[in-house]
Amino acid sequence: MTERLDAFAVTLAQLNPTMGDIEGNAAKVRSARERAIADGADLVLFPELFIAGYPPEDLVQKPAFQAACRSVIEALARETADGGPALLVGTPWVEDGKLYNACALLDGGRIAALRFKCNLPNYGVFDEKRLFARGPAAGPVTVRGVRIGVPICEDIWLEESEDYENVIETLAETGAEIILVPNGSPYGRDKNDVRLSVAVARVTESGLPLVYLNQVCGQDELVFDGASFALNGDLSLAAQLPAFEENVTTLRFIRNGGDWRCTGPIAEQPEGDKADYAACVLGLRDYVTKNGFPGVLLGISGGIDSALCAAIAVDALGADQVHGVMLPYRYTAAHSIADAGELAGHLGIRYEVLPIAEAVNGFETILSGIFKNLPPDIAEENLQARTRGTLLMAISNKTGLMVVTTGNKSEMSVGYATLYGDMNGGFNPIKDIYKTQVFRLAALRNAWKPDGALGPAGEVIPPDIITRPPTAELRENQTDQDSLPAYEVLDAILERLVEREEPLDQIIAAGFDRETVTRIDHLLNVAEYKRRQAAPGVKVTRKNFGRDRRYPITNRFRDRGEKLPAPDETLVSPGSKASIDAFEG
Repeated sequence: MTERLDAFAVTLAQLNPTMGDIEGNAAKVRSARERAIADGADLVLFPELFIAGYPPEDLVQKPAFQAACRSVIEALARETADGGPALLVGTPWVEDGKLYNACALLDGGRIAALRFKCNLPNYGVFDEKRLFARGPAAGPVTVRGVRIGVPICEDIWLEESEDYENVIETLAETGAEIILVPNGSPYGRDKNDVRLSVAVARVTESGLPLVYLNQVCGQDELVFDGASFALNGDLSLAAQLPAFEENVTTLRFIRNGGDWRCTGPIAEQPEGDKADYAACVLGLRDYVTKNGFPGVLLGISGGIDSALCAAIAVDALGADQVHGVMLPYRYTAAHSIADAGELAGHLGIRYEVLPIAEAVNGFETILSGIFKNLPPDIAEENLQARTRGTLLMAISNKTGLMVVTTGNKSEMSVGYATLYGDMNGGFNPIKDIYKTQVFRLAALRNAWKPDGALGPAGEVIPPDIITRPPTAELRENQTDQDSLPAYEVLDAILERLVEREEPLDQIIAAGFDRETVTRIDHLLNVAEYKRRQAAPGVKVTRKNFGRDRRYPITNRFRDRGEKLPAPDETLVSPGSKASIDAFEG
């Protein structure tokens, strides 16, 4: 007897939405559906909140925005009356006065079903509990006779708590055959391994094939890397889409007996430093283009930070949209000027040299009365940086080009940057990159060009920029290590302080010098006011300055590096942890 064979085709629309461009995002839906029609697909799957863009933050609370999203969803639903493939589209949805993070099934000319996100993330960069109502753990939707489970992003990321709903368990128990998961999952180093392990756990629990579809875009500080994939019920990798680029692929599921299986393309994934570099390129590209800037402008000092940012900018936008300016003063070394010119030549960008001595001297003359009898110090050094910042912003005002600021995470951590000087700018592609990684990325880019990069292949950053000791060149013979420990030591301490939130006594016990650790912790704390005024920049680490790490500026708490006694539970009175409800009862 021949077993029954069934087929079901799903088009995965790994696309790049623009926040708030509801009609533009709808046009992408229509284009993907045309591709799906040509492929003979039954269904097209789009990422989380695709019509709105993700994450919409407080924009999604505007009634006019909610209404505009619904109007477009209704228009798309009417268009499915042509008998073509159904659509699963993420959208905000208001029901009974409550706002939901929803996925709408559009089929047969109507909104055939709605599924609401149940488990709302409220950690790290996410704050959905303050925006959306929690949906119920619902059963599958039916498309062409196939029962499709539609958990939305966090619904498959098990978080053991009393208010957690096991959405996958509900779907399996109510007859789902295939799980399709729309996502808005931000990039992080090794994040794809984490996603895969989460998906493997859900497939193991349910025995069902699972498709994980992620958006690909830059949205302010967040980058979404795509890297969508599919697993069969036996945990085999059925498909893997590329990272950091749009992709529309149709997967064909075949049911032999009771089990659905599919096979699809397996794209190689960038990892480690290559993935971080690609994230910086995508984040800068989308920030510039989606905000309507005609290009970017940056100061090129002959140092490694500005060199890496220039390479990223050219890879993101093309050489014709990048303008470099060298702003030398008396402490700028001749080899810095030469290296900056060589860098600009390798990248093929517009490049100019504007000496700043006349402007700095003018400021010093104006301030001479106030500064009289006071010894020269950091104030005079910062005048140089602020002069450069003023000139770059003037060129930006005149040309419309956005200033790229170039401070790395090590500098942002300890305040080794000048407000209204080198911190000036609209966006920083390396804001979340420690200095030691800056060196690695510069060397990497000389040996490798990312897919889709618009810059030239081969050596783009002069080797001398990578090898010579970094310096701000604000005084004679200055190097960064005059003020800071070696970057290998500094970054190792900062990673423990910022990403891991380790107590000082634990860091010291790991072998780091007590005086160095306490000094770095002090610098980290007192620079909070600077970071609050810094430009946004691409997030690549576990905890960036901005959406992840939100410390008060006014804050007198300091970790003294002393091991405190363990909590004394005997001091806690019996019943002191009872709830208010219990007390009132």
